[in-house]
Amino acid sequence: MLKKKRGHACLVATSMGSFVLLMMVLYGTFGTQPGSSNSSSPRREYQLLGRPLYKLELSWPKNPELFTGDVFAVAVDQYAGVVYVAQRGDIVPKVLVFTTDGDFLMSWNTTTLEMPHGMFIADAASSNPTVWITDVGNGQYGHCIKQYSPSGNLLQVLGTPGKAGSGLNPLQFDQPAEIFIHSSGEMYIVDGDGGMNNRLIKLSKEQEVLWMHGEKGQGMAQFYIPHSVTVDNSQRVWVADRGNKRIQVFNSVTGDWLGTWGSCFTEDAPYSVRLTPDKKYFVVVQLNTNQISLLDAPPVGLIGQCRVVSVIQLAEEVKPHLVDLDVKTGALYVAEIGAQQAQKFIPFSLDGSFL
Repeated sequence: MLKKKRGHACLVATSMGSFVLLMMVLYGTFGTQPGSSNSSSPRREYQLLGRPLYKLELSWPKNPELFTGDVFAVAVDQYAGVVYVAQRGDIVPKVLVFTTDGDFLMSWNTTTLEMPHGMFIADAASSNPTVWITDVGNGQYGHCIKQYSPSGNLLQVLGTPGKAGSGLNPLQFDQPAEIFIHSSGEMYIVDGDGGMNNRLIKLSKEQEVLWMHGEKGQGMAQFYIPHSVTVDNSQRVWVADRGNKRIQVFNSVTGDWLGTWGSCFTEDAPYSVRLTPDKKYFVVVQLNTNQISLLDAPPVGLIGQCRVVSVIQLAEEVKPHLVDLDVKTGALYVAEIGAQQAQKFIPFSLDGSFL
């Protein structure tokens, strides 16, 4: 009889253990694993809330000690398998280059970059991809947007280096936050990151102004620190209107205002907005609450209200800033100012396949 009871108790304990494990997989806390090369830092601990869509890739990068400054931006060239990480500091390389597997390739020691803020890879599918970086510095190279070769050679400059302004001819910026370049070559720029301007500008492939919204305020098509911009496949432009704690949406062709999302950002503002490769979710970063949220992307013809599906809750003081995604694998790269690092998260499902 005693054996039966013990056997029954073991069965119950095993079943409960399996249940708890399943709940942890679905809604639980995931941290760094003991014994991993990067597991000593509490800044790599995180928790998943809601539907689990991403998990931390602990082995990326293989040499995290190379991060020596405040990491502000990250960009992925999925065709070359290369990740660019922009950091700030007086005596640090402004750009570090890694493979998507985590191997270190090179650093840029360019003197033409002062305070990198946003970064974007253009023409990634071509034989001549380029790296665009917004520079919010106040020196002779600041207040402009720069195009570099993959090895860090300066190719061209948008704006008037060293001169903050609001002019359109010649083009001027004041702390431009981010640039998004469509496959057509058209450019979408949010300007600026706390300066005199609060603008969303669309440029043609020839870099001529097609339309612009540039009024500071809380109304429709007004901004207060527009911080990030992306364009979907349905001719909609999504802007993280940081100071107003909302995302605004515009028609990419006409510039007409289409709607706004605000209910998801009552605690903290959206800092970054990007689409997952399958176009199902928006990835939105909230710096002060140390969160990365995935929101349902609305269907064509509907803006509606935002709905959070999943949250990656990072450790205190990590301060995630901007993100980018690998179109091939769905991997998510996060630039973190407070933790002075970039991290890689990979999509997963219960059967181990990519979502």
